[in-house]
Amino acid sequence: MNFTEIANERQSCRKYDPERAVEKEKLDAILEAARLAPSACNGQPYHLTVCTGESAKAAAKCVMGMGMNRFAADAPILIVISEAPYVASAALGAKVKGNDYRSIDIGIVAAYLTAEATAQGLGTCILGWLDDGKLRALCGLSHPVRLVITLGYAAKDDVLRPKKRKSLDELVGEKA
Repeated sequence: MNFTEIANERQSCRKYDPERAVEKEKLDAILEAARLAPSACNGQPYHLTVCTGESAKAAAKCVMGMGMNRFAADAPILIVISEAPYVASAALGAKVKGNDYRSIDIGIVAAYLTAEATAQGLGTCILGWLDDGKLRALCGLSHPVRLVITLGYAAKDDVLRPKKRKSLDELVGEKA
């Protein structure tokens, strides 16, 4: 699959097959793609906690408040992405430029992770609705949780939906 095919195939999976486990080789490939993601000063200011089994069920409860993200209960894996400290050069750059490079880097690692999952034939959903305190306690984390990604095989009836995106004219401007 080339990148455009991955981009066309990838969608937020809202229905997982709870009976189908993710193979270790596929999870390893996904985590390796995340490891290779670019970040400011190559600092990788994040930590990934892979929750499986009972931990995945507990993590799912932490993203399902107020009736949200009910599908997470069927995902066999939840990857909790927490913020980590900057490396010194990125911290200096962030302060001087007033830019939050950690948030940018976390977005990039999430994109790499979900793209590789799609290439491996798996579904993902990036969740920002979460209970930070409960996830920190569950995962033994001292830094804020920024995203949780559900991961697993999509249920057979979770078909590819048409993409709703802005046109290129709306999205892109040119300046000569």
